[in-house]
Amino acid sequence: MTHRSERRGIHVDQSELLCTKGCGFYGNVAWHGLCSKCWREENSRAGHKQIQEDHALAERLQREEEAAYASSQQGASQPQPKPQHAIAPFSKFEERKTKEKSRKVHTMSKFFTTSAKTPPKKVPAEAQSTSSPSASRRPVETDRATQEFISFLKTLKPGREIFKQCRAFTEDMAYKRDLAADEMSEYVQDFYQNLSDRLHTHFKGSSERVESVMDEVERYMMTRLYEGTFCPETTDDENKDLAIQKRIRALHWVTIEMLCVPVDENIPEVSDNVVKAITDVIEMDSKRVPRDKLTCITRCSKHIFNAIKTTKKEAASADDFLPTLIYIVLKANPPRLQSNIQYITRFCNPSRLMSGEDGYYFTNLCCAVAFIEKLDGQSLNLSAEEFDLYMSGQVSPERCKAVPSSAEPAALSQMNKSLDLLTGLGARQERVMEGARRLESDLIDWRDGVQHKVQDVLERFPLETQPPPSSTASSSAIDADNVENDLLPPPLQPQLFAG
Repeated sequence: MTHRSERRGIHVDQSELLCTKGCGFYGNVAWHGLCSKCWREENSRAGHKQIQEDHALAERLQREEEAAYASSQQGASQPQPKPQHAIAPFSKFEERKTKEKSRKVHTMSKFFTTSAKTPPKKVPAEAQSTSSPSASRRPVETDRATQEFISFLKTLKPGREIFKQCRAFTEDMAYKRDLAADEMSEYVQDFYQNLSDRLHTHFKGSSERVESVMDEVERYMMTRLYEGTFCPETTDDENKDLAIQKRIRALHWVTIEMLCVPVDENIPEVSDNVVKAITDVIEMDSKRVPRDKLTCITRCSKHIFNAIKTTKKEAASADDFLPTLIYIVLKANPPRLQSNIQYITRFCNPSRLMSGEDGYYFTNLCCAVAFIEKLDGQSLNLSAEEFDLYMSGQVSPERCKAVPSSAEPAALSQMNKSLDLLTGLGARQERVMEGARRLESDLIDWRDGVQHKVQDVLERFPLETQPPPSSTASSSAIDADNVENDLLPPPLQPQLFAG
């Protein structure tokens, strides 16, 4: 068994939560430890590098083709003009790369062009009935978000222009649902960045006003785009949801003591905060806007800090928070956990994830999920054999080791008694089944033995049958054996008397 004299606990240095580029913002596991700003810059550089490499390759292939063409024309009396198709591939390549390189610029510029008289696009009727977000069957929540967004923008001078740009963008995105999730995220993040830059210029650097506007922009846009952007079919988010849900179910046996969680659920106030934290992290899945999902995570984290503070009678530290958050996630097993994390990562206002308490709590949640996915016996101060036995369900950890039975809550005590009773019933059932199997085997042996003995007797003493009696004997008189027949008087004779 494992030597438990030294408990390691779960520790994450605060520097591990920050961007690996050293910019000071919070990183994200989905972005390989980078913040959203550095991640987009890295992707942009990688894309430009790929374009340059493709350009160099195309030039090299063009030179080789021209050299081969020139060598084939040597010795001709009159040089023939080069066919136009020799430069056509490179020209098409240049055109395609130019379009790809300037895609973002053209995409965003058309949203910010102040052309009020631009005619609307003509869309086929079937496309309007299936894809357009302005179809007649618009969800009630979408209509409510639109009305609230319009009411908010009425107080702003550039409100009309902001609404036009946001509506145009969402309508354009409605026809891009077949794009990969990363591409849709890139479109949305580019729109956020360009609109934020323009708002900073308009409000002359007032970050609070810009953030309030961007929060409403995000609420309006993502409410309309939710159906096509949450857990899209082009990703494996659903498979990741099922995997993490199965993993958490398999870890149901993990206790507070194993995670070194500084929380005493025997205290009513602490137990109430734990229940509220579990409720908040589960409620995250019911929200449609990334900002609202972040709010659920923030509320959950604050309940955790309150539970730790009540237990320790002092302010909680970061080393106390992460193990408790892991414990809450294990107890809650939130629905579609990975899809919600990916949705927030892809479509939330990046400034919310880069700094502030929302970004800090979200980064810790990502760390907690990563820890659960890689959880092993060493993390819980268990041997590999113990961990495997617990994961297989063959053995359950002792639940009453650290807490005396007299101090247990009534519900926990009743649960432990029920578990002990179920364990005893399982053992009794196994013994009954074993006895039934033995009885069945004995009956089979007894039947075989009886059949063997009967067969042995029949072989030793064969059955002999007597012939049937003859026909003459059967025809003898009934009173043939009566020896006193001769002594009987003669029978009476009928007599006639004259009248």
